[in-house]
Parts: sequence; C-alpha cells; structure tokens
Amino acid sequence: MEQRKRGRKRLGSKKRYHNVMLRFNDTEYERLRTICESYHLDISDRGVISPLIRRLVLDKESEEKDRLPNTLNLAYRINKIGNNINQLVKLAHHKNIRSPNSSLEIEIQKANALLQVLINFTIEEQSG
Repeated sequence: MEQRKRGRKRLGSKKRYHNVMLRFNDTEYERLRTICESYHLDISDRGVISPLIRRLVLDKESEEKDRLPNTLNLAYRINKIGNNINQLVKLAHHKNIRSPNSSLEIEIQKANALLQVLINFTIEEQSG
C-alpha cells in the first residue's frame, strides 16, 4: 500500500513573504461586506477576505488609462520655473531699490515671456 503524504502542500517559489495590512472605516467595511455577499461569502469566516481581495486585485489587467503618468520630469521642470521666477522677482526688487523711479514693466514682460516659453516647452515634452 502507498504511503500518502500528509500535511500542508509545499509552496516552493510561490510562498508569500510580503504582508499588507488594510484598515477600513465603517463605510468601507460595509462596502466590503456587500462585495463579499455578492460572492456568497461570509466576511466573518477566517481566510475569506484575503483570497477575495487577492483575486480582485491581481486577476485584473491594468489598462493604460489606469496607470499614473511619470510626473518626475514635470515636477523637476515646474521647480526650475519657480526658481527662475524667484530670481526674476529678486532682480526686479533689486533694480527697483537702486532706482525707485524706474518702472518694472519691462522686467515683468520679460518674466512673462520666459514663463510662456517654459510652459510651451513643458507641454511639448509631455505630449511628445
């Protein structure tokens, strides 16, 4: 007679090492309860929620529209624009202090033109 193996099946490379803990408020928990009921599952049973959430999250393919765009380059460019504006404002204040009668209109027009160029460049980078 063959000896049957007893105990838990070996997982091998499929063993799960990473833990994720979720906390829900009352509204979210009621929504989760409704989802479990739609699958005819009892939320109070041990070992029900983890497989359900794993199946709901991992079995769906993510679409391109669901992915977040890479905003690192955009944030860098916006930061550089802010630095340029600060430098222009500082220069305008300094020139205004040196000669109080001079108008800041030229500096403001230059700052607006530079800002428009930077905005157009950022839009082109993001779209192309």
